[in-house]
Amino acid sequence: MREDRFRATYLIETPLDPRKVAEVMAGEQSCGTFTRVEGETEALRERARAMVVSVAELEAAAEPALPNAWLTRRGVPGPWRRARVTLEFPVANVGANLPTLASIVAGNLFDLGEVTGLRLESIDLPPAYRRRFAMPAQGLAGTRRLAEVRQGVLVGSIIKPNVGLDAEETAALVSRLCQAGLDFIKDDEISANPDHAPLVRRIPAVMAAVRRHRDRTGKNVMVAFNITDETDAMRRHADLVAKEGGNCVMASLNWCGFSAIESLRRGSDLVLHGHRNGYGAFSRHALLGIGFQAYQLLWRLAGVDHMHVHGLQGKFAQEDAEVVSSAQDCVTRLAGEVDDRVMPAFSSGQWAGTAPATFAAIGHTNLLFMAGGGIMAHPGGPAAGVASIRQAWEATTRGETLEAAAHDHPALRQALETFGAR
Repeated sequence: MREDRFRATYLIETPLDPRKVAEVMAGEQSCGTFTRVEGETEALRERARAMVVSVAELEAAAEPALPNAWLTRRGVPGPWRRARVTLEFPVANVGANLPTLASIVAGNLFDLGEVTGLRLESIDLPPAYRRRFAMPAQGLAGTRRLAEVRQGVLVGSIIKPNVGLDAEETAALVSRLCQAGLDFIKDDEISANPDHAPLVRRIPAVMAAVRRHRDRTGKNVMVAFNITDETDAMRRHADLVAKEGGNCVMASLNWCGFSAIESLRRGSDLVLHGHRNGYGAFSRHALLGIGFQAYQLLWRLAGVDHMHVHGLQGKFAQEDAEVVSSAQDCVTRLAGEVDDRVMPAFSSGQWAGTAPATFAAIGHTNLLFMAGGGIMAHPGGPAAGVASIRQAWEATTRGETLEAAAHDHPALRQALETFGAR
């Protein structure tokens, strides 16, 4: 790949010749439209037009994945041919402009009349172009340093009940979770700045509890405050977190947008915990939307430090294989020599019993392992819930089964007895 171009790969479905459709895609997302226009000279096309790198045809389908009025009006029949298409775009068409980059690699492509299915699968950037965008302020190393966890997984939990607690009640719960031995505590994605617990009160109350715990034990627990809001409000909230001695904020990426997250990153070096809620709308259909490699790449260019990947054997719809590949994407450098890896955040139905499958699949402990019910609903209380997860990961990384380790660890044994039959 040339230094002045970047690539995007798609899965498409069409009753037409996939190679002709690929050319339509290239023209539509660069200098062309459905017909040649005045001013579209050969010199301009040579400079600005996207190019088709490859078209690999796959097995056809008997029925279309999605309806298409454009094809219906023309009476175009199947079979519905599927192909993997790679396009190459000039960097100069975009510059260091993340919203425009997203609109070029995706944008109107999903609405093309020629396709009955289109999914952006991956994006590949040359190193010089990657360096024009934001880097994670903390990433893997900074998160470990600030959370004071040099090795092994970071164990975290989510404030539950997720809404309804006032600022003082939230602080009391955080104090209890700190005492339980957590490394990381986060707000739920649906609790940001509610009337009953506004951030202007909640942040000072929670950080006072965190500081008391640190003064008493020496442990500085990382708390991710959900500051999802319009841009100026998020920056004010982040400033308050920093003023109170906090080191992490969280934002619902899809609903804030690229520009807001970029602005937040430029104004703060706090750990930015990227929550992907809503991503299922982009990803659950096999022939529509955006795959995680492309999705996380775009958000990493905005400067996030953590990315949610859901969890193995969890409560959501994703296959375990998708969770694993998502986690691997997070710890893969985007463009070679630049260390821009981010922390994969595992959650959703996680508990001590999912540690072996997670470690077996990803083979490392550079991750944030969060459990809600697996900690808060442990029969021995939150401290036992945290202990059970640590015991599970310690046993797993030394090659011991959880059943064997449970003989000497009551908290782990209780977790297996309580959650193992789900």
